[in-house]
Amino acid sequence: MNSRDRIRAVLDGQSPDHVPLTTWCFGFRPPQRLRWQTDGREIEYWYTQRLEHIHTLPQPWGLDDELRRANAWLSLGIDDVLDISVPWACDPEVSWVDSVIPPGGAGGDATTPVMVREYQTPAGTVRHAVKKTAEGQPGWVVQPDHVPIIEDYNIPRAVKHAVTAPGDVPAIKHLFAPPNAEQRRQFAYRMATMKKAADEMGLLVQAWTSFGMDAAVWFTGVEGAVLMAMEEPEAFGRLLDIIRETDYARTELAAAMPGVDMVCQRGWYSSTDFWSPRLFDQFVYPQVAELAALAHRHGKKFGYVMTTGVKLLGPRLADAGVDLLYFVDPIQDQITLEEARDLLGDRMTLVGGTNALSLTDGNARRIRDEVERAVEILGPTNRFILHPVDAVFPDTPWEGIECMIEAWKQCR
Repeated sequence: MNSRDRIRAVLDGQSPDHVPLTTWCFGFRPPQRLRWQTDGREIEYWYTQRLEHIHTLPQPWGLDDELRRANAWLSLGIDDVLDISVPWACDPEVSWVDSVIPPGGAGGDATTPVMVREYQTPAGTVRHAVKKTAEGQPGWVVQPDHVPIIEDYNIPRAVKHAVTAPGDVPAIKHLFAPPNAEQRRQFAYRMATMKKAADEMGLLVQAWTSFGMDAAVWFTGVEGAVLMAMEEPEAFGRLLDIIRETDYARTELAAAMPGVDMVCQRGWYSSTDFWSPRLFDQFVYPQVAELAALAHRHGKKFGYVMTTGVKLLGPRLADAGVDLLYFVDPIQDQITLEEARDLLGDRMTLVGGTNALSLTDGNARRIRDEVERAVEILGPTNRFILHPVDAVFPDTPWEGIECMIEAWKQCR
């Protein structure tokens, strides 16, 4: 089996030749022997096109880099998946003005400059302000020099979110719109190139197409989302309808595209860390079910990311039609591998079983134990992919990666 065949087998609950092992790279620094040069510049850190549109990388990362990263992992005997992201559009009638409030300035922060972007939309004006922190640690994603409407790290940096009241909601329809004709054309071109490479290398392709509740939290902040859901449910519902419309269009574009094997939705902000089961069923479940059904109509699988609350919400995701769940985390979540197997092992493919924190702490015995237990408990379901949750980072040591791979090869 090649990597695509192996992962397709576990997506269908069929017996693979062995348990797959994958990783996600979020600025991972590989050893010198696995690096390459692009345009005369050494690629010192590895990323993924999964991060496109939601982060600013410290270096360019194109399809050639995506393929070379995959080839490097394959050379070590482990699997990889190619990522592609679907863009969204901004209404051409929207304009904006950028500014910076100095430390201590009115409407800013006492000690930190605050970047501001004020949007003028057909539905009114919204103002989005975040602290300019500029951490600059090697390998990590960087803060852009402006305030994009979507940037995962806007949440902890925010001074004012784009949506702070029901009256701000209509403007989002103009800032987060379905892909326009040019974006669709560009995506089709990129996907044709990726499909050719994926076919030659035997790699699965997953398209990141929907944000769901993550987008709501990006627009309103964590506290703002929860309070609006409880105190202004009609306005919050309208916000989610806007997000749903754009997510649906992005998912439909990818699901209809030859070469895409699976479409995926982010759900880091949809777990029980933020939402009660009642609010999850009210606001999250319907969209997940709709998108999963859309993917299935096109013959594609549907993946979902949720790292905590799996014991309670995992069965609801399976009910909604989710085929693959990122992640089952033995460190950060309150579910045992046995519970995950018994609850979900015959209903969806589970990814995880070990944690990137374990790779970082240098305890070889701990790494081996996590890998062995995960393969022993979840491997027999034929619906399991071993994966360090949730990614390998600039501070993940190569020794931890090597230990994980060695343990996996011994027990797979």
